Amino acid sequence: MAEAERIIGTPDDPEAEGTDEGGSTAADAAVNAGRGRRKVLVLLSVAVVAYLLDLVSKMIVVAKLEHQPPIDIIGDWLQFRAIRNAGAAFGFGEAFTVIFTIIAAGVIVVIVRLARKLYSLPWAIALGLLLGGALGNLTDRLFRAPGVFEGAVVDFIAPKHFAVFNLADSAIVCGGILIVILSFKGLDPDGTAHKD
Repeated sequence: MAEAERIIGTPDDPEAEGTDEGGSTAADAAVNAGRGRRKVLVLLSVAVVAYLLDLVSKMIVVAKLEHQPPIDIIGDWLQFRAIRNAGAAFGFGEAFTVIFTIIAAGVIVVIVRLARKLYSLPWAIALGLLLGGALGNLTDRLFRAPGVFEGAVVDFIAPKHFAVFNLADSAIVCGGILIVILSFKGLDPDGTAHKD
């Protein structure tokens, strides 16, 4: 195992990268940089798709469903019903809209910084979902009434006996669940595995 690590190296361990005398350090660095760029492209692609799906769905809901009766999708078990949510995901904490806006912006900054060390495809997907969802709800907070940093998020997916949510909330939850699974499996964002 140690020999494999010596040959392959790890993304953030300069001593482990290409230690043979043949000058493979530059080649290994180029391979790692290419792998990292591809993972960042995956992250950005997932984020853009999640963001656009959320944005388009909210535009349709505001144009067609707001101030209208709910639409039954699966009997009364699942409805589309437009509401404006000043709180966090699933309607919690309406008095803290500005704080949630700042937290969403902070999450975006952390994900962008973490992307520099990203070498894992599953982590790229998970972080892309989080980024797209955070950007979707942040867009509402910034540009919807009643004003900047206090905007109400458009929610419309209404399961029976559950809070009303949107596609951004779904992306955030799915990304979070995937991160928990990856953490339990011991897979780090840099592509390395660890055992606790």
